[in-house]
Amino acid sequence: MRSEYGSLVPVEIWPGVPATLVINYATAVRILGDPNHFPADPSTWQKSVPAGCPIMPMVEARPNAIRTSGAAHTRYRTALNDALAGIDLYTVRSMVDRSAIPLVNTFCADGKADVLSQYALPLVFSVFCQMLGCPPDIGERVAAASAAMFDGVDTATVNAQMGEALLDLTALKRAEPGDDVTTRLIQHPVALSDEEMVHQLVLLFAAGVEPPLNLIANTLLLMMTDGRFTSTVQEAPLTTRTAIDERLATDPPMANYCITYPRQPTLVDGVWLPAHQPVVISMAACNTDPQLNTGVFVNNGWNLAFSTGDHACPEHARPYGVLLAQDIIDQLLDLLPDLTLAVAEEDLVWRPGPFHRALTELPVVFPPASPFATL
Repeated sequence: MRSEYGSLVPVEIWPGVPATLVINYATAVRILGDPNHFPADPSTWQKSVPAGCPIMPMVEARPNAIRTSGAAHTRYRTALNDALAGIDLYTVRSMVDRSAIPLVNTFCADGKADVLSQYALPLVFSVFCQMLGCPPDIGERVAAASAAMFDGVDTATVNAQMGEALLDLTALKRAEPGDDVTTRLIQHPVALSDEEMVHQLVLLFAAGVEPPLNLIANTLLLMMTDGRFTSTVQEAPLTTRTAIDERLATDPPMANYCITYPRQPTLVDGVWLPAHQPVVISMAACNTDPQLNTGVFVNNGWNLAFSTGDHACPEHARPYGVLLAQDIIDQLLDLLPDLTLAVAEEDLVWRPGPFHRALTELPVVFPPASPFATL
């Protein structure tokens, strides 16, 4: 792509749905930092999209912080930031500590497991639901709809499932407020309606479960297949945090996203970008741009895994996602230090879809162990 097209690549994000993919870091930062010319509202564009396009739940207009611009965006983002600011990272760590051992105990005697479905997914989802004050029965409904959204199941089904579950959560928290993100959103001075609450929660679940889960799985894969992260006689292994930093740069959990829609035809790097046609940032390509990438990834605050500009991941969400991934991985490796990949790396299967970088499963083997004492 770089040799044939340079920084901007004509693509289809679904058959018959054209877009432009940005694969140059400096160009991506320029676009993401210019919301006046590149707003995030897809309202005009989506009128031209074929009915029933399966990716629409991931990209369609919604009254929330990621799909609006101007005053509406400011209103939603302020409420979101303030609600997330109440997250106590020490509480997150204690939640992981309490939940990890019971999950590992369900498979530790087997000597094998799919740590994606048997460990990481239930743990990520459990912690996130506790942060939001979401009870398990509603959480299970949201989980099914969220997975379908990323995998491109039809729009009507996903939106109906997600909407009904999150409306029930909103009603519950209006009646029974608590010390949680959902309650803080409800009680925020901007006075979000039930419909607006549903769409803020759609965004929170989409960002708070799938990307951290992918980051955990992809980081574990790196740590199990790269000798730098295993003990050697010569030197100590690199840390989990180092592996996370590297994955955020070289193989981010959302490979392509951060979509904008130019207000009018706009010339960028010698290419005319059509009005209202999606401009998709490839975080994976931009992070590994040869003009920028030095091969050093520790504390690489420049990576675009969390985006940049007005629509970047909220400041209070970033440390949560990284800490969650680090604690979940460290807990697993503390309990099962001899964990190894059960299949050849090239035999692993990646889930289809234009946006995420997600494994279908992560099979591992290890010496069978007796159940661990719970905290």
